[in-house]
Order: sequence, then structure tokens, then C-alpha cells
Amino acid sequence: MSGPLVVQSDRTILLESAHPQAAEAAIAIAPFAQLARTPEYIHTYTITPLGLWNARASGHDAESVVDTLLEYAKYPVPHELLLDIVDIMDRFGVLVLTQSPIHGLVLESQDPVLLGELLGHPQLQGLLGARLDERSALVHPSERGELKHRLLKLGHPVADHAGYVDGEAHAIDLKGEGEGSDWHLRGYQREAVDAFLAGESGVVVMPCGAGKTVVGAAAMAELGTTTLILVTNSVSAKQWKAELLRRTNLSPDEIGEYSGAVKEIRPITIATYQVLTTRRKGSYLHLELLDARDWGLVVYDEVHLLPAPVFRLTAGLQARRRLGLTATLVREDGREEEVFSLIGPKQFDVPWKQIERDGYIAEAHCREVRVRLDSGSRAAYARAEGEDRYRLAATTDMKVPVVERLVHEHAGQQVLVIGQYLDQLEELGAALGAPVLTGKTGEAERERLYADFRAGRIRVLVVSKVANFSVDLPEASVAVQVSGSFGSRQEEAQRLGRILRPKADAKPAAFYTIVTAATVDEHFAGHRRRFLTEQGYAYTIENA
Repeated sequence: MSGPLVVQSDRTILLESAHPQAAEAAIAIAPFAQLARTPEYIHTYTITPLGLWNARASGHDAESVVDTLLEYAKYPVPHELLLDIVDIMDRFGVLVLTQSPIHGLVLESQDPVLLGELLGHPQLQGLLGARLDERSALVHPSERGELKHRLLKLGHPVADHAGYVDGEAHAIDLKGEGEGSDWHLRGYQREAVDAFLAGESGVVVMPCGAGKTVVGAAAMAELGTTTLILVTNSVSAKQWKAELLRRTNLSPDEIGEYSGAVKEIRPITIATYQVLTTRRKGSYLHLELLDARDWGLVVYDEVHLLPAPVFRLTAGLQARRRLGLTATLVREDGREEEVFSLIGPKQFDVPWKQIERDGYIAEAHCREVRVRLDSGSRAAYARAEGEDRYRLAATTDMKVPVVERLVHEHAGQQVLVIGQYLDQLEELGAALGAPVLTGKTGEAERERLYADFRAGRIRVLVVSKVANFSVDLPEASVAVQVSGSFGSRQEEAQRLGRILRPKADAKPAAFYTIVTAATVDEHFAGHRRRFLTEQGYAYTIENA
């Protein structure tokens, strides 16, 4: 045995990053192991029950997981760990929700003893009804989501095979998709749609720029039903509408927008998370949208950003088919369990590097450039605490000349300068002579700036976190990140995604992160890059 992995009985995996098979092994374990730490030479992964259940739901069985560990292990893999993995993965499918023509919603169990224990469990009282026989019990239909959520927390994932209401029929066809057309579903996009339709509701995971919206449109066409699409903001809503008009036979009158400024309910309605979670006098104002039509499909764009109130609303939508779309299932609030139980498990996942090799997203080179605080700032930094400490480190003026140099090196290319703090962005905009786009920028002005950037009339655009999600800027080939949301891995993935559209000249994209060394900025940067390291991206680190 001479592989790069040291597999340990506490469900941790150590990966020797310099080993010739390190990148190959990292991709192989990504479906079931999560990267926890990335120091220079040894990367640490963890195996969790949720990770194993997501792997099982997306087609990886216990045998394939065990084989992967044995293939890449440097030393013998602890036998008790292998038994543990088999036991955890075998729990998926022991409990199944079905729809009985006589009794209605039923929880079936392959283990009669387990079912008896669950019927008496204090946390499940009021969710389960009478026991029908040794292997099944009634479930109150209104508690379908809550039951799945509580059972998952007790270590018992539920496979939901109870089916869905058909919803109101609405014919949707993909426009021009097929032989001789100027576009068609890519192989992995078709696999994603088929995996979603073949199983229960769930999540499709694929890189930014790989066509998640197209997968959503294809699923809508296959189901032929009214659809509610939930998105992060009004810009994303307009992009979804434009993509649906481009890819399907839907007319503008069939697609409604339900956001802060517009309240349209049509057969296909695109609503923002923000409007759904708007409250007045303690109540949600727009919940009637969920019952406004007999929706046959609910699509959650950027499902990793789902606000907590929408989780609670989704618990009551279990009879409607649900599709989550995301580039990463990582949630910084640790609510991945709620995605699994209330939206559904991961139904399809494709490695970023595989999509890159196939030419569907651009190759990307990631570099971390480190600066140091000047003597005056070091004293202020030593006295600061909490967020003030991070802000001092992240917004140091020492980053400005580095950004100017990088922009100069990439003259003629489309460059995004991305940051968290508005005063820092204004300073950079002035230094670069570039427009600044933030949350304060009006929607019309945002659209104008995005259009000018796409057309090449603007070469450098300074943007805040409003550009992290659901913004289509295919011409962007360079991103310079100056500050971020502390250690957010999902933000790192989304920001890299801004520059991953394939380029006409086939040149690789460049992703820079400017980091203040020996401060919390360096610590958070290390945390942020974990997800991309997990996907096979290598960072080079240099001093400015």
C-alpha cells in the first residue's frame, strides 16, 4: 500500500498533498468526505453520516466507498471504520415513506424493532399515527416534512417514495433542443435531469457556469407543470426569465416575477427569497404565494443560501416536487441536514475538474498574494477585537498597489475586483478609475453596468457581494478578491464561479486573493479555500 491517504478510525482522513496521486484521491473521496483543514502538506477530511447518506442517495453504495478508501490508503484501513461506514450507509432505505391506496401516507420499516422504538420516542409524538402491522405505521400528511427532519436528527434518514401531487398541467417544450440545433443538453445535464426525475425530490450540484438553469428548464419541460422558482434576488429573477425564454417555448406572458417591485403570479412564477421572508407585525406577508396556484414543481436556486424561514415553509410543501440547484452543499450555518430532509438528498453531483476537462468550464489558476500591515496599522490591529480586527486586516491600504499591478498585468481582459467592505471598494474604484457596483446601486444602473461589462465597454468592474450569486458575466476572465465574508467556503466557490465560463481564446481564468499575512485575514482565507481545494484546485501562495 503506497497511496496518499491515511484513514483513521475516528472518521478522519489525512491526505498527503505532495503525493503523485493526491489530486486523483481528493476527487475520488469528495462524494462522501468533507475537507476540514488544509495546511501545506497534510489535508484533513472528515466522514460524516450526512455525507455518507448524500453519497448513497446520489448512487454511491458502501462497497464503492470502501473500495475507494482501500485503493488510495497508505496503511491498512481500520476494520471497525469500514464496518461503521457500511452500517451508516445501510440505514438509508431502512425507513421509507409510501402512499397506500387504503391508508394514505405510511412509514414502512425493514426493522420491526426499530419501528416500535420510534413509535414510542418522545420526539416523534404527534407525527406518527397508529401502527398498521409490524413493519408500517400511519403518518399524518401535514407532518411529512417534520417527521423526516426529526428522524434524520435521530440518525435515521428516510427515503421518501410517497410521490407528489401532479400540480396544474402546463405544457413546456425545450426550444430547438436536438439534432441540427445550435444547442443541446450536455451529457451531464441530461444525467442530472434523469437522476432527479427518477428519484425523490432533491438537489443537483454542479459548478457555476455548468448550466444549472438549463437543468431546471429541462426538468420543467419533462414534468409539464406549473412551477414556482425561488431565487436570491431580482437580478437573478430576470436572468432566469431570459434563460427560460431562450431555452423553452414559454412566452413572456407565461412567466411572472414576484419580487419587491413586481407582484405577478403566472403559470411559471419567479420569486425572491427576500419577498417570501418579508414580515410585518410578526407575520409573513407573501406566504399566499405558496398556495396561489397548484404548483407541480418548486425550484430552489442557490439552495445553499436558503433562509431559515423558507426551510420552515418548505416543511409543509412535501407533497410538491422540489428541485434544489447549487454549486456547493456547504452551509456556513451547518443546516445541511435541513436541505437533506426538507428539500431532499443530493441526487446528482459532478466534479468541477471533470467539467473543466470536458471544456464546459474554463481552467482556472488560483493564486494567493500576501501583503503585510504597515507599522501604524499593526498597533491598531493589536488593540482591535472581533469584526473590527478582521476589517482592519482585510481593508489595509497595502492591498491597493497589488490590485493595481494585477489589473495592469491583465490589461485588455475583463477583470472583476470583488470585496466585502464598501469604503474599501470605493477606494479601489477611485484608484483604478473603474465603476463600483454595490447593494446601494439602483437596479437600472446595475443592469447598465453589467451590460457594459459584457459588451467590453467596461474592462474593470469593482463589485461587492451582490455579484456573488446568479450574475451571468461570461466575459469575465480575471477575479481579484480583496476581502470576504470571514471564512465562507460557499462564497469562495461562488466568486471563482464568476470567471469559469469558457473563453473564446480558450485561455485559463485567473483567480487572485489578496491576503494580509499573520492576521485573521490569513486564517479566514485558509478556511475559504477549503472547498475549492476539495474540488481539486491548487493554490500557489506568494508574497507581494
